[in-house]
Amino acid sequence: MVDKQARLDAVFRALADPTRRAMLNDLAGGERSVGELAAPFQMSLAAASKHIKVLEGAGLIRRDVQGRTHVCRLDARPMHAGLEWIRHYERFWNQRLDALEALLQAEDARAAKARKPGKSR
Repeated sequence: MVDKQARLDAVFRALADPTRRAMLNDLAGGERSVGELAAPFQMSLAAASKHIKVLEGAGLIRRDVQGRTHVCRLDARPMHAGLEWIRHYERFWNQRLDALEALLQAEDARAAKARKPGKSR
């Protein structure tokens, strides 16, 4: 359980940063070099490499070295754990909201019945 929780924490930590989310978005279109990932942010290769290491640590990207070029590709499989975690709470809140809706509808029905003409109080 700890290992699964640690992996989920790493995924959410990686996704928490807008630069890393943008890098993942770029990688969804295909492989990119570290330089290509860094270019839209006007950051150094060292700064881009730090972001990439976080993404690698979460298992969200794979990096291959081709000569002097480091090529990154997306591996979205670890996001599935995050999606399952979110779905759990989606079901939780849907159940709560459905129960609230039923209570409000019952209250409306009681109020409508009490307002009918000819009823004494």
